[in-house]
Amino acid sequence: MTLMKSFCKQILARGTNWFLVALLSLAFVLTACSPAEQTPPQYFFDDLGRLVAINGTPQRIVSLAPSNTEILFALGLGDKVVGVTDYCDYPPEALEKEKVGGYADPDIEKLVALNPDLILVAHGTPMDVIDTMVGLGLTLFGIKTSDLDDALNDIRRIGEITDTELEAQALTSEMAVRIQAVTNQTEELEQRPRVFYIVWHDPLWTAGSGTFIHELIEKGGGVNICGNLTGYPTISIEEVVARNPEVIITSSWPSVYEWAMNETALNATDARQNGRVFACDDNLVQRPGPRLVQGLEWFAHFIHPEIFEEPED
Repeated sequence: MTLMKSFCKQILARGTNWFLVALLSLAFVLTACSPAEQTPPQYFFDDLGRLVAINGTPQRIVSLAPSNTEILFALGLGDKVVGVTDYCDYPPEALEKEKVGGYADPDIEKLVALNPDLILVAHGTPMDVIDTMVGLGLTLFGIKTSDLDDALNDIRRIGEITDTELEAQALTSEMAVRIQAVTNQTEELEQRPRVFYIVWHDPLWTAGSGTFIHELIEKGGGVNICGNLTGYPTISIEEVVARNPEVIITSSWPSVYEWAMNETALNATDARQNGRVFACDDNLVQRPGPRLVQGLEWFAHFIHPEIFEEPED
């Protein structure tokens, strides 16, 4: 205070004009030194029905699903990803990131230590785990994808949240062009083979309507024999034989493909009799990320090899 009084006396001694200049200068300094006004948060509804506040552009992101990890890297956000699940293996750079456990049972203590400003969760993470993380003050955004349009919208929303709208628009536009290239050749087909997709064999687990796998079959020019079922139901082998698939596609787990090739009950199906049992990389068709388009192209090739050549990697 003494220093301020001395400063004022010196200014007054110099005259009124100097005093006004000094006041303006002091006001400028005080304004510059005061905390900057913070940008208000943006609010987004996630697929869990929650209104989520996003404060600024996320700089430290944890992904609790392989599909979300693939989206983040595809948007050029790999350097901002600080944690992923044990199952996040694509792109290869994801393997170098800190592992935080599984999508259903993440290591909460490790998550907190990573100090993320955004955690992307997906279908499969239990609500009690989500509530625990939210209760610790962590920002979570939930993604649940049901079809290809939903997948494109999820990518755009992640782009909006992470300030990569242009990258998201470019990515989804490319995906849409490739999807359209397939459907241009399949949507008017009269011959649409009956297709059975096997997620797992013990119990026999498949994909019904309301799933992106169902849509890959339909857009690929086939008819899902389990289209009257919803979600990911189990089905008896007797029912599969009764529906007589002409094409069987399995996940790439060796035991699943081997079962489909050797299960004697399937000998009666057209698919087995005509040698039309295929294994498809399940990471392309069971992860709702950018590579779903590759999955569609493979399905189209399996179902209509007379139209679609084997896709390039």
